[in-house]
Parts: sequence; C-alpha cells; structure tokens
Amino acid sequence: MKITRANLEDVKELDKLVNSAYRGEESKKGWTTEAEILDGIRIDEQALELMLAKPEVMILKINDENGKILGTVCLEVKSRDLYLGMFAVSPLSQGNGMGKSLLVAAEQYGLENNCTRIVISVISTRVELINWYSRHGYVPTGGAIAFDEIDRRFGDPKVEEISLIEMEKVIKS
Repeated sequence: MKITRANLEDVKELDKLVNSAYRGEESKKGWTTEAEILDGIRIDEQALELMLAKPEVMILKINDENGKILGTVCLEVKSRDLYLGMFAVSPLSQGNGMGKSLLVAAEQYGLENNCTRIVISVISTRVELINWYSRHGYVPTGGAIAFDEIDRRFGDPKVEEISLIEMEKVIKS
C-alpha cells in the first residue's frame, strides 16, 4: 500500500472515512471510536476542501490495491512545528500497521520541512489512544484546551470535563 497526497477528488471519500473511524456504528468496529463521548460529525466536505486549499497543509492518504482510501492524516507546518490531526484508519483495517506507516510518513514530511517536533491533540479520556501515541514516542506537553473552548469544532460532547491534551514528539534527521 502506498501513501500519497490527497487532492480535491478525494474529498467525498475522506469525509466518509474520517467520520466512520470516529463516529456512529461503523466506528465501533475499530478501537478509535469516539461514539460514546462525542456526537455529531468529525469533519465535513467543506472543511476538507478548505484544508486542501491551504499551502501549509498536506493531507496524506493510504489506499488499498483497488484505490479505496483506508487511512489519512492531515499535516500542517507552523514554523518549526508540524501539527498532526484528522488521523484516521478505516475501522475494519485497524491493527494492520497503517497508522504506524502514516506516522512514519508524517515524521519524514516534518523533517523535509525543517520541523523539529510533531504536535498532536488527543481527547483526555482516550487513554488507549494516549498510550498508543506514547508507544510511538509522543509525550504530553502539559498543554490542554477545554472542549467548550473549541466551539464544537470536533463534535458535541456527551460527557463532561473532557479536554484536548497536547502531545509532542521531537524529531531529528
């Protein structure tokens, strides 16, 4: 499977993939579901189109042999930092190393763009996800954003007191 840059022709499929990985019944087939803690959608086609239009943003995708998108990650260069978000793997394809491959590609992209660290935000109650990132070299920075401060940008909380914690990985060539 090859990792390539996503483009506008991929928007509908990316929208479906990201939302199915995080929300609804489909997401419960994988371990990355947020269906029990958030309602609503994770992203929409308009937001994806806006992201793809930004020169500092790169969306990577991983396709199967038939061209179906099975994983994606959004990367945004901000000075010497690479912000990693919208990281999703199809629920039925999780556990096959695609997430790790996308993280490696993100790190390479960061190095190519002279970044010194990768920064991510993870929902504070997603302990299994925080642990997964920790196993891949990410550490909490101590920074956090209360969910009500981001105005439902990633969905509507079903539980109280959740926040987005910041994690980072220092990268070097």
